[in-house]
Amino acid sequence: MPTPHPSPDKEQIEALEPFERLTLEHIQLVRTAREAERACAELAAMAHLGFDTESRPTFRVGEVSDGPHIVQLATPERAWIFQLHEPACRASLGELLALSTVTKAGFGLGDDRKRITAKLGVEPAGVLELNTVFRQRGYRKEMGVRAAVAVLFQRRFLKSKKAATSNWANPELTPAQLLYAANDAWAAIRVFHALGLASDAQPR
Repeated sequence: MPTPHPSPDKEQIEALEPFERLTLEHIQLVRTAREAERACAELAAMAHLGFDTESRPTFRVGEVSDGPHIVQLATPERAWIFQLHEPACRASLGELLALSTVTKAGFGLGDDRKRITAKLGVEPAGVLELNTVFRQRGYRKEMGVRAAVAVLFQRRFLKSKKAATSNWANPELTPAQLLYAANDAWAAIRVFHALGLASDAQPR
């Protein structure tokens, strides 16, 4: 049985220096069928990717989200943000997400998987929930990306509440939205590699 490890609290995380961020020049926005086809061909050759989604928030009781509105995938060097307005873009992305040969690592992916299945008509394969890995290693509290970055890098991962609750269904995403979305997926792949999972990842 793994030795229990304490998870850092909010005050401990806030005291850390900021974690580096992926910049706009390393973020590729994918909107059209051609862009999606090209990006998915490149990403399908990768063994491991950071993975996340964003959906437009719902504010009314009983309102059902029609997200995700974007899907983010990242390597340690770059990130791709897929906007899902175009059916052909959704089709190419769906084929990529269904590939079991590509590990897609992220945090809190249960809801993301359900929404992707509902919207894209595919069951994502090769998905690795990083919270599960931390739990197996003795962290009893759900980690999330901020706690994981604090533990592994002794840095504070920056997350903007304003960006998090912004309208992800907008055809034109702001630079702040692009940075927020890309860095969520990028931090996941950084955590994945820092955990030493590249050689023995077991999708769940």
